[in-house]
Amino acid sequence: MTKSMTPATSKFFIDITGEVCPMTFVKTKLALEKLPLGQTLEVRLMGKEPLHNVPRSAIDHGYHVLSLVPEEADHAEHGVHRLMIKNEK
Repeated sequence: MTKSMTPATSKFFIDITGEVCPMTFVKTKLALEKLPLGQTLEVRLMGKEPLHNVPRSAIDHGYHVLSLVPEEADHAEHGVHRLMIKNEK
């Protein structure tokens, strides 16, 4: 898993804010495949496409999306978000 300078709230964390689709989900999927059963992956992401596509694709692949929240309330629409995905497969 990739570490970020921003503190993560999950043991498993990736930052894909510098990526564009389709690499946003490719990197997320690779991290999810390494995620132990019952564990949660925290994904730091931003941009209209990743905010829509990454959670949807995770669900399509059988993972459980727990939350998607903005880091800062004043940038809620297009700013950086935190996505929590649980491996229940």
